[in-house]
Amino acid sequence: MNKTDKKAAKSMPQHVAIIMDGNNRWAKKRLLPGVAGHKAGVDAVRAVIEVCAEEGVEVLTLFAFSSENWQRPAEEVSALMELFLRALRREVKRLKANGISLRIIGDRSRFHAELQAAMAEAEASTAGEARFILQIAANYGGQWDIVQAAQQLALEVQAGRLQPEDVTAQALQGLLSTAGLPLPDLCIRTGGEHRISNFLLWQLAYSELYFSDLLWPDFKHEAMRKALANYATRQRRFGKTSEQVEAEARAKC
Repeated sequence: MNKTDKKAAKSMPQHVAIIMDGNNRWAKKRLLPGVAGHKAGVDAVRAVIEVCAEEGVEVLTLFAFSSENWQRPAEEVSALMELFLRALRREVKRLKANGISLRIIGDRSRFHAELQAAMAEAEASTAGEARFILQIAANYGGQWDIVQAAQQLALEVQAGRLQPEDVTAQALQGLLSTAGLPLPDLCIRTGGEHRISNFLLWQLAYSELYFSDLLWPDFKHEAMRKALANYATRQRRFGKTSEQVEAEARAKC
């Protein structure tokens, strides 16, 4: 691999996280029920997966349903659950055929038994596929994720298997829902809003943020490539100065 190739490889995020916002507004603009926007958003999911897989992204995490979304109208929540169930059953063969491993993160206890079973079946069916990891955050909240990890550590301290000084950032990170995967390099939010809405709060500490005015169903191949191209222009410093980062890059060449 020459220096140009190495530079291009380094500029591609290893892990992309996306807040898929704007489905309801997309439907409202077309005088359609909200669930129509969520159905249209499935095509955007496919487009983004295709681009990420083609460009060498290793992990894609999609914020599908937050722990706060239960507050939405009951008919919309019910329609979303049915859509999620159908998508799991319909897409699992496609994922497996394309070498994509599915992981679902979040608190599953509130989902009905049929949906929980479909989640487990989809994960088991695609386990071991190594080309690409698709991670779906469902009934997920960043605060919940940190709390459940802290509770596990507290139980270990209470049982005497850990000392308080053993409760480190690394120990807590190893118990988050995303344990074992690289932290997100890039977080994208569609729909024009500029906030992260309780998504991967710990994991996004040093992620690059990219905001698009496009509503999620309109965020397709070209839009995803534009986001990746923008990421390639960023300099990630992790608290260091530009000069330090550039010196380290030269030393590695």
